[in-house]
Amino acid sequence: MAKSTTFSCSACGASHSKWSGRCDACGAWNSITEEAPLSAGPASKSLGGKRGRTMELTDLATQEDPPERTLSGINELDRVLGGGLVGASAILVGGDPGIGKSTLLLQAAASFAAAGLKAVYVSGEESSAQVRMRAQRMGLSEAPVKLATETNLRDILTTLEVEKPDIAIIDSIQTMWADNVDSVPGSVSQVRSAAHELTTFAKRKGMAVVLVGHVTKDGQIAGPRVVEHMVDTVLYFEGERGHQFRILRAVKNRFGPADEIGVFEMTGEGLAEVSNPSALFLSDREEPAPGSVVFAGIEGTRPLLVEFQALVAPSPHSQARRTVVGWDGSRLAMILAVLEARCGIPFTGLDVYLNVAGGIRIGEPAADLAVAAALLSAREDAALPKETVVFGEISLSGALRPAGQTENRLKEAGKLGFTRAILPAKSKTGSGLGVSVMEMTDLSGFVGEVFGAG
Repeated sequence: MAKSTTFSCSACGASHSKWSGRCDACGAWNSITEEAPLSAGPASKSLGGKRGRTMELTDLATQEDPPERTLSGINELDRVLGGGLVGASAILVGGDPGIGKSTLLLQAAASFAAAGLKAVYVSGEESSAQVRMRAQRMGLSEAPVKLATETNLRDILTTLEVEKPDIAIIDSIQTMWADNVDSVPGSVSQVRSAAHELTTFAKRKGMAVVLVGHVTKDGQIAGPRVVEHMVDTVLYFEGERGHQFRILRAVKNRFGPADEIGVFEMTGEGLAEVSNPSALFLSDREEPAPGSVVFAGIEGTRPLLVEFQALVAPSPHSQARRTVVGWDGSRLAMILAVLEARCGIPFTGLDVYLNVAGGIRIGEPAADLAVAAALLSAREDAALPKETVVFGEISLSGALRPAGQTENRLKEAGKLGFTRAILPAKSKTGSGLGVSVMEMTDLSGFVGEVFGAG
């Protein structure tokens, strides 16, 4: 009996009876691919060790212990994982080509092996000689890590069954090939099947597995989004090619906080962890200049100080340019509209350029006030004092809203020598932080007080 063929969307995972150029569910174009059915259904998971039976939630609380963690010795990696590696967990690591994913994971494998875990590194993209050359360059040639170069999923699972490692690194999931799926490696069917087999095997054997995933031009992990749902932790390795800094960000973590970041610096001997990223991001900051404002932010549980740089210049074109690096472009348009509507400060006919120094990307709304300050500073050609930090959220009415974890932001600013902070009123600032606070209720008052305009 012939097997029926289905089609699924790589963007949203919706199933279709036939191929079409556009997905009816999410509207994506050229995202529908052919998918072969599984030869057998996925293995069922028992609840509390008793198949087909339920248990009281209170009983599980008394029987289950917190997951044991193993520290790698790389503090930034342990921070992002939520305090160390959890056994029988599945981790997906994504990032641009050449950003340093393989370098980081080879260092992690060596660190976990030095901590007493049995580590296996499976490379489907490079030969064993290439991996050894990288290990020699980083001084890891003597690390007790098992190395394998294979793409056949059946052979990999057989090897892992024999070796019984504590952690296995698969580099990458797009190169794996399952012989029971009738499609080429890297297709939706192959990636989904390989990820399911590896995560199920890891859960059954009590082994931690790390999957490396390529990203698309949009910055998303290539393949179906369902792969991210299968794993316990999703990490993105970010960074600009022109900067030496690399950011490891937890997008999803079932064993720790999401949005936690670890900061690394790319060197000739591999990735070096950065224990104080705020000082590093501000190390090249010169004397106060128009358009330069320091923002006290929070990434996960870590306070982080970064510099926003703005440039406002007359536009020679009929349509003014709005260029943003490291922040949300649509949110910049909103800030410009609020400044014009609520404060009477137009930016019509002016090109606006906004950059976050250091190659890091900021996403929290508390950066609104720092962006507005940088724009006004550049437009009025007036620099803020060097020892000043700014943070706060701007509403469409022009009111300023307090940001969370204000006290931690001010403590980090005080440690780096900042003595003045501009923030929204009614913020919980605490006491004895060594930073004088200037509280503002709305944006127009901020403009009038700081820049003498409005």
